[in-house]
Amino acid sequence: MKDESYPDRRGFLRRSIAIVPAATAFGAGGLTGAALAQPATPAPATTPAAAAPPATPYTPVYFNAAEWAFVQAAVARLIPSDDAGPGAIEAGVPEFIDRQMEGAFGHAATWYMQGPFVEVSPLFGYQKKMPPREVYRAGIAATDDYSRKQFSGKTFAQLEPARQDEVLKGLEGGTITLDGVGATDFFGFLLQNTKEGYFSDPIHGGNKNAAAWKMIGFPGARADYADWVDRPGVKYNLPPVSIAGPQG
Repeated sequence: MKDESYPDRRGFLRRSIAIVPAATAFGAGGLTGAALAQPATPAPATTPAAAAPPATPYTPVYFNAAEWAFVQAAVARLIPSDDAGPGAIEAGVPEFIDRQMEGAFGHAATWYMQGPFVEVSPLFGYQKKMPPREVYRAGIAATDDYSRKQFSGKTFAQLEPARQDEVLKGLEGGTITLDGVGATDFFGFLLQNTKEGYFSDPIHGGNKNAAAWKMIGFPGARADYADWVDRPGVKYNLPPVSIAGPQG
């Protein structure tokens, strides 16, 4: 059923809108012409194909259990699944965010972080002392504290969807004050990383099976479109390609 409680989520996604590994060439050590000419021996009809092993659930590296529950609940409200496409959970956005916390972004490794730290216009971008991973840790804890005080001891992840939307809107608009971290700073990172995880190359953990790319018709990191240059108006129907290879 389509979720109407926090409208126009798909609208912001559509408004938000590498190199492929070369095909392996057979060299001197590759298959011989005779071997290539031999037809493959079919498997006996009575031998069933081996089933692919189930995917192993992702175990967060940075977030603890309470933080992980918050991240999953929050991104599920920012991009819920509906008739238009998969939601953030199905696309693996929580995994993307967790992996970012242990990377250069989470540590602000490439940012100037020596101060002075003063209040400035948002036009100047993020100008605070805490790197993103610390903003997440402080923001999640403070939001859960706010939720417990406002909603009978329940954490954000334990709230019903309508209440979760109410809290997220308060963080976005700055009408909720958090202890130790700016609400709009925290929500800004959360929304930014949710969109990035949804549309990023699958190699980074999000956009599982290139589901978001398929939804918007993005071909991915294909290296060669020469066969399509002179075909205006013809639908491009090849599956998207990740940096790691084809995505079905």
